[in-house]
Amino acid sequence: MGDLKTDIQTCFMKAGANGIPQLFIMTDGQILNDRFLMYINDILSTGYIPELFAQDELEAIQAKVRAEAKSNGFLDTPDDLFRFFLVKIQKNLHMDLCFSPKGEAFRVRARMFPGLINSTSMDWFHPWPKTALVGVADRFLSEIEMPNDELLGQLSEHMSYVHLSIDEANSQYLANERRFNYTTPTSFLELIKFYKALLGEKRGGIIAQIERLKIGL
Repeated sequence: MGDLKTDIQTCFMKAGANGIPQLFIMTDGQILNDRFLMYINDILSTGYIPELFAQDELEAIQAKVRAEAKSNGFLDTPDDLFRFFLVKIQKNLHMDLCFSPKGEAFRVRARMFPGLINSTSMDWFHPWPKTALVGVADRFLSEIEMPNDELLGQLSEHMSYVHLSIDEANSQYLANERRFNYTTPTSFLELIKFYKALLGEKRGGIIAQIERLKIGL
């Protein structure tokens, strides 16, 4: 919680005091404790976290924005200077939350912290088409030494076929069992990563056998 608070303070200072546009990205994998979302919910709902800054820090902020606030028509009072600070934060700070809808966690958090839904706009990421899957597989598999490009293309095609076939199986599973199973772009990247690791392991074993045979002979 302390580290998150420090990161938020840094973003607020850059966005509010210095006027530097900021993008604060948080994924659900980074939420080690649901209490993290208390801060995020407060920012989304009200634009500020109570007691985020100590009194001496607030005075330093007011001194930093005083000249700009006065030139924008704000009074030289602590409340007005702080309000100008918050206006600049709202203008320059953008929150980007990357959450997976899979499982119960997202639904529970949405009920506990309504700002996640009420104060955000959602971008739903749809499944990748086959051309995208093949392109991504080509990109990552090109790092492996292959006998020829034809084999590389066949591997990419096969991996995309496997991934898409699981999507079809998921639909059938939902129809039969009334339960969800998800495959995501991350699943596809994990498939490629697993293949590369397994290939490296098998090649290493074969090379070791070749060396043993040479030494034995």
